[in-house]
Amino acid sequence: MRRRIRVHRPGSEAQALAGLILGVVVVWWGVGSGTAWAAPGAASLAAGVAPNDPVVLSFATVGDSREDPATVGLSAQDRQWLQNTPAWARLVREIGAQHPQLLFFNGDMIMGYGKLDPQAPAVTLDPVSGAVVASNGYTQFQAWYAFWRGLVANLFETGTYVVPVPGNHEVQDKGLGKKAQPANEALWRANMGDLILDAKRFPAVVGQPATHFSGDAAEPAIADPAVLDGIATSQRQLTYSFDVGDSHFVVLDTDPVGRDGSVAVQWLAQDLAAAFTRRGQKHLFLFGHKPAFAYQYADDVPPDGFSDATPGGNRDQFWALVNRYGGTYFCGHQHIYHIEQPTLTQGLPAWQVIVGSGGSPFSAGGSKKKAVNTRHPDTDLTYAWAQVSVHRSGRVSMDTFGFNQDFSGTRLLDRIDLSSNTH
Repeated sequence: MRRRIRVHRPGSEAQALAGLILGVVVVWWGVGSGTAWAAPGAASLAAGVAPNDPVVLSFATVGDSREDPATVGLSAQDRQWLQNTPAWARLVREIGAQHPQLLFFNGDMIMGYGKLDPQAPAVTLDPVSGAVVASNGYTQFQAWYAFWRGLVANLFETGTYVVPVPGNHEVQDKGLGKKAQPANEALWRANMGDLILDAKRFPAVVGQPATHFSGDAAEPAIADPAVLDGIATSQRQLTYSFDVGDSHFVVLDTDPVGRDGSVAVQWLAQDLAAAFTRRGQKHLFLFGHKPAFAYQYADDVPPDGFSDATPGGNRDQFWALVNRYGGTYFCGHQHIYHIEQPTLTQGLPAWQVIVGSGGSPFSAGGSKKKAVNTRHPDTDLTYAWAQVSVHRSGRVSMDTFGFNQDFSGTRLLDRIDLSSNTH
């Protein structure tokens, strides 16, 4: 049975100090500073790890930092770049202070969501003021991507490799019915493809190589998930996998062209069989944008996850694979933090971890829009991230951290032992 300890520390940063002395590592949130400091080697933070069971691999994950043009009270900078810079910049600082070797960002790093028209002028200027009144999408998307890349650039220099996951705001056009478009996928590759994966930079940052990268596979069906699942466009650098040590990582596009709200389950079945049956990997971590199971944080929340939730459909096929291979699924899309075992009563104990809490306007309202009565008000309005540690013994632990919308002290939200669902 997996253990979960929910820790609520809504008080001061001094209380957070008292609560976050874990094992031999001390992490301090300076009183009133709003910034984090961590002792060297703080990757072991997530474990509260004993000295005789060191962390051999650590990663953090979060998603959804983009702003919304309808948000009231944005600074001039955040209205220009549509990024919640105060929240996301603090998350980047505090994640960096914990020194995870990888950061998986689960999509919606830009507002996007528009039509890319290469035939239109790059920009259209107001003839009187000279202000930009329209762009062809390419120019605007490129600028948004560049601003976000700048915010995370220093993580690479301090030992954290950022792994991007596509979200609906990157690949879909809202004006065309919230449908993924080939041009948007191509622009994703143009702006994120250098990270997926840089074979030289990855080991230099992480300290270990990424092996068995699916994009390098000689077999077309493994290299491009579109082949097995009949997806209309190439899924290279959108859906992919790789190994680090005895851990297998899978990134999934949850909005492929023509099949929005689904994942490439036929490719995933072959990929996991290769990793665990033939290569003998021990741990499975999956990352996508949309949740397989939407969090019903209030009574009137509409479905907002995988589109095919029919018995035996795409979601069920995906979730059966996650459970068969002992995986944990990390996602976003809903701008909220929530963890659950959605099928535990059916004997399928896999965890789904929603960390769409990277700065986008909270799904449950809050200071930037009308609030709703939520099921977990102490965490539903929290900017949060997960930190996962793989230990030498094979134990896998996850701690989640967050701070409230008033930017008060960071606190430990949950501690989960994921070990019992690994191989």
